Amino acid sequence: MRDERLAAAEVTLHLHHDDNKARKLKYNLAEARASGRTTLLTFGGAYSNHLLATARAGAREGFTTVGIVRGEEHLPLNPVLAAARDHGMRLAYLDRGTYRRKHTPEVIDGLRERYGDFHLLPEGGSNAAAARGCAELPAEIGQPFDLIACAVGTGGTLAGIAAGLRPDQRALGFAVLKGAAFLNEDVAALQREAFGRPTGNWSIDLAHHYGGYAKRTPKLDAFIEDFRERHGETLNWVYEAKMLAGLYDLTARATFPRGTRIVAVLA
Repeated sequence: MRDERLAAAEVTLHLHHDDNKARKLKYNLAEARASGRTTLLTFGGAYSNHLLATARAGAREGFTTVGIVRGEEHLPLNPVLAAARDHGMRLAYLDRGTYRRKHTPEVIDGLRERYGDFHLLPEGGSNAAAARGCAELPAEIGQPFDLIACAVGTGGTLAGIAAGLRPDQRALGFAVLKGAAFLNEDVAALQREAFGRPTGNWSIDLAHHYGGYAKRTPKLDAFIEDFRERHGETLNWVYEAKMLAGLYDLTARATFPRGTRIVAVLA
């Protein structure tokens, strides 16, 4: 991608469009099918792409889907939740206090009483099966690169991508949440579960969240508009815009050595 701001720093950037949500679901769906369950239940915020991806996959693969949304219902539904509903997902809501306890036996048992014997997918779809799916991504990138970047919500994509890299490559995640230092341990834990150990070839930028999850600032909006005018690409402001704005900011600060070849993963 040609951009004089990158060229001045002798950094190259390639945008790689990839359906990482489908990758995270690949082995989870296989496990659900093997268990004989016909309902998928998962969790997410009001702008969760994971909820939408699960709804689409369920419609395609013949699963009933239930999405448990953090917080109160707001009508009309935003475009993400409306699309999930249109793909057949049944939406339900948990207050934020209960949502924080969503993986406790008390909450899960209550959901099973209501929805039956479902196959449980974690928030964001991030578990060992998801990481194994995402580990297949780097080998499919057609051009050489030194650094691969992705947005980080729950850590599964970064955990998998880093595990799929060669020894001379690194991964850089950009947290879309405010105060997300906990993601470092979450990613390490996912790698231990999926691959036996943390790979040590990744890091997470915590400074470019632009207000926190599903929040935006005038500075981020200006970057999105400028990027659209320059490159004809309209960025997802919840996730990928924060990652790319972070990459440009770090480039301007001479964070990357000259000659660095970067791949940015876009959903």
